[in-house]
Amino acid sequence: MAQLISISVTAVFILNIFLAIALIFLERRDPTSTWAWLLVIFFIPFFGFFIYLLLGRQLREKHLFRWEGRSKIGIDQLIDYQIEAIEDETLEFRLDDTAHYKDMIYLHLRNNHAVLTQDNDVQVFNDGALKFDALINDLEQAKDHIHFQYYILRLDTLGKRILNVLIQKAKQGVKVRVLFDDIGSRGLRKRHLQELIDNGGDVEAFFPATMPLINPRMNFRNHRKIVVIDGRIGYVGGFNVGDEYLGFNKRFGYWRDTHLRIEGSAVHPLQTRFILDWNQASEKNDIEYAEHFFPAIPRKGSVGMQIVSSGPDSEWEQIKDGYLKMIFIAKKYIYIQTPYFIPDVSFLDALRIACLSGIDVRIMIPNKPDHMFVYWATYSNVGKLLKAGARVYIYENGFLHTKQIVVDDELSTVGTANIDVRSFKLNFEVNAFIYDREKSRELAELFEQDIQLSTELTYDMYLERTRLIKLKESVSRLLSPIL
Repeated sequence: MAQLISISVTAVFILNIFLAIALIFLERRDPTSTWAWLLVIFFIPFFGFFIYLLLGRQLREKHLFRWEGRSKIGIDQLIDYQIEAIEDETLEFRLDDTAHYKDMIYLHLRNNHAVLTQDNDVQVFNDGALKFDALINDLEQAKDHIHFQYYILRLDTLGKRILNVLIQKAKQGVKVRVLFDDIGSRGLRKRHLQELIDNGGDVEAFFPATMPLINPRMNFRNHRKIVVIDGRIGYVGGFNVGDEYLGFNKRFGYWRDTHLRIEGSAVHPLQTRFILDWNQASEKNDIEYAEHFFPAIPRKGSVGMQIVSSGPDSEWEQIKDGYLKMIFIAKKYIYIQTPYFIPDVSFLDALRIACLSGIDVRIMIPNKPDHMFVYWATYSNVGKLLKAGARVYIYENGFLHTKQIVVDDELSTVGTANIDVRSFKLNFEVNAFIYDREKSRELAELFEQDIQLSTELTYDMYLERTRLIKLKESVSRLLSPIL
């Protein structure tokens, strides 16, 4: 018996050695992530191996998202034109708010092929009931197609209410496509949407499980939330579909989030993003190019905007790069709201330098965790910035889930990307970057209203935290590169 135990221990040790070698020499990760996984592998023998299989493997498939229709709608030509026009200083900007940030626009064009649009009308929602009432009203008015994509789609009261509308529209001949993430919408299967399918709707799951009840791809999830209606109306932001987003979950209470309703040319890049995601998930129902997906849109407003997406299929972290650029060019203030604040060193250094340069940096986080280690890693990171002069607010009126940054009343972003390694590197995300004084000021005012519902965490208060909290922070900080 003792010999068998000895052999087993030796086998586990050898397995850990080989896995560590593979992690270091084959995966080619950044050093911080490599060290974090080595700690998991060696401090949790055997089980660490399975944790790594579930959470640690990198996405090897490149060019996951292909669509021949890009050339037919002239995206590539428009991108080339806008890049050259900025370089030649001939690009026409309709508002000074937009022209002031042409270097950031140029970054997104080159880094993400994110087309600049300047004719958008944007409505901001910070309340779930109002957002979903507007969405359902727009769904009911659909005439041609509905493209509906959420990370979390629950068939609870809200989910069934929306599903019933989608079924009715499908019966009327509107083409309905529903895309959900297999992990985010855990437990949801295509058969649960059979009535929609029977009436002509199409349903797909992103990176579905290959084995019953087990999905080995815990990472690389599609965290995007996109709705496009008739190619004319688009939605993007932080709300998923579920009763908790209406504040009906007793654990979280009121759900504070931010979502955008867009009319204008920015709907077209949202449409393109949905089609790319759909065609990746679809085995036989690929979307082909059709003019009615990209109708001519009369000018609705004057908001300048770029739709920027990022994911593990890309070498660069495009949304994080956009966040960093906002920090670099801030002159007066930076307002950040995020449920998770676990950035890498570059992001923390950028904010620390901004604080020390006299810029008013304010960060708002939730008062309660939905993931324990994530919460204490967040708490630890804001603590580092308090010493540099940042002001930190703990939102007390429920759960704060919004992903929003506002800079200097002129520049803002709203979307799906949290400020953490998972959103920057491991998940597929989408954000709207907005170049407009009126909309950015509106988002800043919402932040300032939320301050009234928050408690300020001062540096003295942070220094008085208990030993237990310090222990939680230490453990979470070690694991933060892989959270």
